[in-house]
Amino acid sequence: MAGTGLRFRQGAIFFSGAHAAAHPRTRTPHHHCSPQRTHDARGRCRLTAKSANGRPQISASFRDVAIDGAQSEDGAPEQGGSTVSITVVGASGDLAKKKIFPALFALYYEDCLPEHFTVFGYARSKMSDEELRNMISLTLTCRIDQRENCSDKMEQFLKRCFYQSGQYNSEEGFSELDRKLKEKETIVVEYTNLYEQIQNGYDCEAHANTYHQAGKVPNRLFYLSIPPNIFVDVVRSASRTASSQDGWTRFIVEKPFGRDSESSGELTRNLKKYLAEEQIFRIDHYLGKELVENLSVLRFSNLVFEPLWSRNYIRNVQLIFSEDFGTEGRGGYFDNYGIIRDIMQNHLLQILALFAMETPVSLDAEDIRNEKVSDHDQILIPTYNETESMEAINLNQVKVLRSMRQLRLEDVVVGQYKGHSKGGKTYPAYVDDPTVPSGSITPTFAAAALFIDNARWDGVPFLMKAGKALHTRRAEIRVQFRRVPGNLYGRRSRSVGGGGTTTVTELEKATNELVLRVQPDEAIYLKINSKVPGLGMRLDSSDLNLLYSERYPAEIPDAYERLLLDAIEGERRLFIRSDELDAAWAIFTPVLADLEANKVAPELYPYGSRGPVGAHYLAANHNVRWGDIS
Repeated sequence: MAGTGLRFRQGAIFFSGAHAAAHPRTRTPHHHCSPQRTHDARGRCRLTAKSANGRPQISASFRDVAIDGAQSEDGAPEQGGSTVSITVVGASGDLAKKKIFPALFALYYEDCLPEHFTVFGYARSKMSDEELRNMISLTLTCRIDQRENCSDKMEQFLKRCFYQSGQYNSEEGFSELDRKLKEKETIVVEYTNLYEQIQNGYDCEAHANTYHQAGKVPNRLFYLSIPPNIFVDVVRSASRTASSQDGWTRFIVEKPFGRDSESSGELTRNLKKYLAEEQIFRIDHYLGKELVENLSVLRFSNLVFEPLWSRNYIRNVQLIFSEDFGTEGRGGYFDNYGIIRDIMQNHLLQILALFAMETPVSLDAEDIRNEKVSDHDQILIPTYNETESMEAINLNQVKVLRSMRQLRLEDVVVGQYKGHSKGGKTYPAYVDDPTVPSGSITPTFAAAALFIDNARWDGVPFLMKAGKALHTRRAEIRVQFRRVPGNLYGRRSRSVGGGGTTTVTELEKATNELVLRVQPDEAIYLKINSKVPGLGMRLDSSDLNLLYSERYPAEIPDAYERLLLDAIEGERRLFIRSDELDAAWAIFTPVLADLEANKVAPELYPYGSRGPVGAHYLAANHNVRWGDIS
């Protein structure tokens, strides 16, 4: 093959010499890749690995395994590297169809998946490979950049997708899946006369799924897109019969992770009967959102913010989540959990922990997660001889989640939306949902005041609120700074022209505010006070605004894309560790138990309103006004 001028790479054809000029191939860097990833001359994703002591290692590309006519001693092409098989358990469900498969295709489109990958769907439904492909093709889009050849890439991706039907608690079903996975992982391509085949129209790209070679290490990722009550059944069956014997096996687990401390702990103990902690990737897709990722960058890489990040300058922090629609057919699921478990205990609390944590030793996953939660008794100074950061860093103080007070009933307001008519349209109440039990008192809205009892945040209220069927859809973090001591302009008035007086009376209320809008229309803006042009001394509150759609026109990737890629690479920074989960439930379990034991009736609020009035009284009790109320 050396004499043909042809180089073969699995899944694609590259030409050398005179052929290269006739077949140019260019790629642009991927806008969604994390700072840990770089790109080579062809635009391929590369992960810059770090040793446990923080020193850089050689960066490696997922697509660096090439066959350039080199042969081993037995005359066969040289082989090496690894394969990755991604199995979506619960493949026929909405989450798989709407989020997981589209995210995998987006990663494939951007060349960020490993060269040798296969996607399997597993569910109880009877389905052929072709039926699975037809099902998921309905939700795949070319939304990334509308670049050329998207339909071709979609076809190539679908040819790598396969299906296995089976019961979730059936070792036989997962054993059959294992057989099919091995078949895809060990197929050897016949390379004889490949150049002649290409000249005769053989499409290597279209047959990319057949290029997995014997001798590669098989790695396997299972995404559990299923209800939590069958997590353990699937893990038991899959770990026993479908784990990789030579490579890694990982399981992504979707929330909810239990209903309280007891059920969460039981789930963790049962999973750990079959898996090690490092095999479990507890996913919270909010941690994969762009603005949440940018939170630590904003704080730790800008000198203007980090000195202000404490009780000395910050008056309160607000974490706000609202949806402008109700349960709409999901009431049966939602009624078993409620808004506190569904949103506050995971999404908002994880963001709070990232916001309030101390500066980590490094960007290593364990260093960041140690700052979010740890209660070890000693501290070891990390050295370049340490091999495991989790063993090297034993912290001597209680960290953010363990420093938070348990919530009490008086710290919480709950609500539930009621029917409402507006503009000739009638909106249903929560209890009008046919999947919701009659007379349900499950909250669809909650507001809470939390406190962190440590030196940095002592006395600063962290206010959360989350709700459904509100007036708008938003998720944002609002940081309200303290007032300027002895504010000169808060007392000043000045005569202008014919005796008119401009008095600055509202400035005392208009403190600086930093807002990170997570969704929609991602943005970061800082509210400052400035003088309105003119002869008088009139002041106004203005925004210093970074609007992502204007500054970064490339589309922001979905959170599932980032988290799936991190799981494949073994990057655990944005996944939840078991001790984080324990600490999070310890904060909310007592108040959840009180709400249910006392059968606290939620305050009703109209569909499409700003929520119950009680939320405003809660904020006022802490001398705070909600920042989203204009």
